[in-house]
Amino acid sequence: MDYPFQFNLDKGLETVLYIIQNGTQPTFHHISKVIYFADKIHLEKYGRFICGDRYVAMKHGPVPGGVYDLLKIARGDRFIFSLPSELIEKTKRAFNVQGRYGVNRVRDAHIEYFSDSDTECLNIAIQKYGNLSFRQLTDVSHDQAWEISDENDFMEIEHIVATFRDENELLEHLRDQFPGSVV
Repeated sequence: MDYPFQFNLDKGLETVLYIIQNGTQPTFHHISKVIYFADKIHLEKYGRFICGDRYVAMKHGPVPGGVYDLLKIARGDRFIFSLPSELIEKTKRAFNVQGRYGVNRVRDAHIEYFSDSDTECLNIAIQKYGNLSFRQLTDVSHDQAWEISDENDFMEIEHIVATFRDENELLEHLRDQFPGSVV
C-alpha cells in the first residue's frame, strides 16, 4: 500500500513542543517514543497519524523520520545546509538541542494546530510513556511492527496496523480514505 499520510512540518514542530511542555523527559529518545505511541493510539482510534510522519526502525525502536530531521536541524547537524533557510530558522525558533540529545523548547506549543483527538492521544502517551526510562521505552517500542522491519528502513504502515485488534477494517479505511470519490 502507498503510504497514506503526508508529513505536516508545522504540526511536527508543535508536537515536539507540546510533548516537552507537558512533562516528558526532553530527549530525542523520549520525544520519538511518545510520538510513536500517540500516533499508534490515534491511528487505531481515529484512522490517521497526528502529524503524518513515517517511522524508521532504528536500533532503539521506532523513530518518526520527519521529527527526527527537525531535531537534527535544531542540533545543527551538517545536512541542514542543503535545506531551505526558512525551515532552519523556524525550527530554531521553536526548540534547541543541548548536548547531543537534550531538547529545550524556546517557546510554547501553538495548540491550535491540534484537534481534540490529537491532544487526547498525546496526553495519553505522555502520561503512560513519558516517564519511562530509556531502556523501558526501548523495550516496549520493540513491538511486532518494529521486529519485522529492517533496521534503518521505514516501517510499513501495514505492519503497524497489524498490531491492532481491528486491523482489517483500518487497512480498508487506509486504502480508501474517501470512498465513493473520484480521483
